[in-house]
Amino acid sequence: GPDGWRIGAAATWGQIAAAALPPAFDALRQAAREVGAVQIQNAGTIAGNICNASPAADGVPPLLVLEAEVELASATGRRRLALADFITGVRRTARAPDELVVALHLPQPPAGAGGAFVKLGTRSSLVISIAMVAAVVRVAQGRITEARLAVGACSPVARRLPDWEAALVGRRLDQPEALRPDPAHLAGLAPIDDVRATAAYRLDAVRELCRRAVMQAALSARETAD
Repeated sequence: GPDGWRIGAAATWGQIAAAALPPAFDALRQAAREVGAVQIQNAGTIAGNICNASPAADGVPPLLVLEAEVELASATGRRRLALADFITGVRRTARAPDELVVALHLPQPPAGAGGAFVKLGTRSSLVISIAMVAAVVRVAQGRITEARLAVGACSPVARRLPDWEAALVGRRLDQPEALRPDPAHLAGLAPIDDVRATAAYRLDAVRELCRRAVMQAALSARETAD
């Protein structure tokens, strides 16, 4: 509705992928189709993905750029907190032992915004991502007027890139090189070396994934008059 969207905790990725949602939610819908095989999409729930709190959870970066809040319920009442505050570390959340996640709340996205989700893995599904980026972008007169980006699999908790979001405002879509962040914009990330990739490779990949995510989100956005 006008106040935003409520997604019940038991909503499956298959249901989200098929839902009629505005273009800004394309990041979430695309991630839903990447979560795994169709059997997993039909069984795996959105709440399970965030409560699992894996650094490589596909659902988290799109929910971060959609500024999701988590609703928790216990015998003593309900509370809501931002997803960024809910996931506190690798496999750790702010959920108390007696609480259940009952829903996610997503505010109405900015008018005309588009979204995108891109990830790098050895295969597109059934694989733990090397890196992933979600974006929500608004466009006017061929320039970016608002951008939100979040990176997963490159730090203990997926995180937004506020410095890069600010730097993107005013950049032109017909200059794609300017849509690739400088390493300084990624200073908040802390990728690791592991069997899938080195930290340096991950950071290099993130720079290119950021460019692709911004371009794809801009394509899904509607040009606004401002």
